[in-house]
Amino acid sequence: MVFGLFLYLIIIISAVFHEFMHGYAADYLGDPTAKSLGRLTLNPLKHMEFFGTFLLPLTLILMGGGFLGWAKPVPYNPANLSDKKFGSTKVAFAGPAANFLIAIVFGLALRFIGTQNILALAFSWVAYINLWLGFFNLIPVPPLDGSKLMMDLFPRSNIFQSRMMFGGIFLALIIAIFVMPYIAGGIYWLIAGSNFIAIRF
Repeated sequence: MVFGLFLYLIIIISAVFHEFMHGYAADYLGDPTAKSLGRLTLNPLKHMEFFGTFLLPLTLILMGGGFLGWAKPVPYNPANLSDKKFGSTKVAFAGPAANFLIAIVFGLALRFIGTQNILALAFSWVAYINLWLGFFNLIPVPPLDGSKLMMDLFPRSNIFQSRMMFGGIFLALIIAIFVMPYIAGGIYWLIAGSNFIAIRF
C-alpha cells in the first residue's frame, strides 16, 4: 500500500509538472491562455482529470499491473505564439522535457548516494517513471505530444494521424508495454550508471 501510494504520487506530480511546462512554454512565447484560465500553476487540483489522474493510475497500481496516468491538458492558442514556425513544437516538447529533466536530476543523484538504501530506491523509481512518461508522450500518435511534434515537423503526416484517432492510443499502449521498458531502461543506465531494478519497498 505504501509503495502504491508512492508510485501514485510520482505519477501525479510528474504529470502536473508536465502540463505546467506546456503552459509555461506557451506563456513564455506570448500566449497567456493557460495563465488566464488559472492553469499556469503547480497546484495539482488545477490539473487533475478523473480518468487519467484518478481511475486509471489507481486501478493499475492496486492491481499491480504497472503505472500510467496523465493530467488534464493545458490549453493554448498557437495563433498567439511569437514563434510562428516552431512555437507549437516548443510547447509540445516542453511537457516531455520536464519529465526528462526530473529523470536526469534524480538519476544523476543516484551516482552520489549509492544504490543500497531506501532513498536511492525512491530516486530510482522517480527517474525511471519520468523517463517512461517522457518517452511515452513522444510516441507520434494522437492525442500524445509526439503527434503534435510530428504534425509540426511533417505537416503531411496530419492525414495519416487523423485516420488513426482512437486506434492511436491502443498502438501507443502496445509500444509502451513491449518497447518502452527497453528505451527507458537504456537511458536510465546512461544517466544513473546502473541498471534499473524494479524492487518495491
